[in-house]
Amino acid sequence: MADLVDRLAFHPGELEAQRVAGLTELAARVRPIISDTVPRGAFDFLTRQQVLVLGAQDRDGRPWATTLAGPEGFLSAVDAHTVRANATVVPTDPLAEVLREEADVGTLAIDLVMRKRLRINGRWRPVPGGGEVDVHQAFGNCPKYIQARVLTQEPGGFHPVARRSTTLDPGESLLVANADTFFIATAANGGVDVSHRGGNPGFVDVVSPTELTWPDYVGNAMMMTAGNLTSNPVAGLLFPDWESGAVLQLTGTAEVRWASGDQDGPANGHRTVFRVAEAIRTENAFPSGWTEPVYSRFN
Repeated sequence: MADLVDRLAFHPGELEAQRVAGLTELAARVRPIISDTVPRGAFDFLTRQQVLVLGAQDRDGRPWATTLAGPEGFLSAVDAHTVRANATVVPTDPLAEVLREEADVGTLAIDLVMRKRLRINGRWRPVPGGGEVDVHQAFGNCPKYIQARVLTQEPGGFHPVARRSTTLDPGESLLVANADTFFIATAANGGVDVSHRGGNPGFVDVVSPTELTWPDYVGNAMMMTAGNLTSNPVAGLLFPDWESGAVLQLTGTAEVRWASGDQDGPANGHRTVFRVAEAIRTENAFPSGWTEPVYSRFN
């Protein structure tokens, strides 16, 4: 994320999160990977993707994470400054209304087969058949914690059925407790970001029907999600049901609980606590027909 003067600079929340985590120097060395253009090598990468994760805020300023999906080629770089998605969210999606107009968005193109991911944050504008993102930030992420999956059929033909509540029911709690992957949208300083979280099943702990917690794993040191939460403690989560094609979308508040001292393994000791304000489970909103996962060796 970045301020209005320099979109490529870390904003105060990110700088504070880096300081608390002891990563200030490392983050400064990594920062040059952030660009305001799509990397040349990513043009072909984008055209091979069938799912784009997108984060934005609703009319009340609450972040949500969602997905756009289509056959290979639905996603493309029009040029180095513009990414186009020839798809729309399902009509029951909490972001359907705001995406009919211009909006700040964070996006994540993730290749689950090759374990590659590209984050592109910017300004969404609707166009016939989908939307385009004016690129403000673009950068690749490492392959850590991505579970490899193959989509065995082309996405399409979604007929969503949505259920809204303020707590997780037993089935939704089980989906979260068994999850090996989810996505988190955060917003601060005039921009939105969406990121991937992965681990072995059970890495997300369902404390209660309204509270979740998960460990922070060693990553790229930029602390963008934690930095956004330091400035603005709201977040949206997306849990796909890879088998059925349902999605569970949550919005609420999140807090990073910092740890002191070094930790063994991928977890750095920090944990995020998320409190549910609203939950939406939507059947038939996500591609189904994925193979069983091959878990990341970094887990």
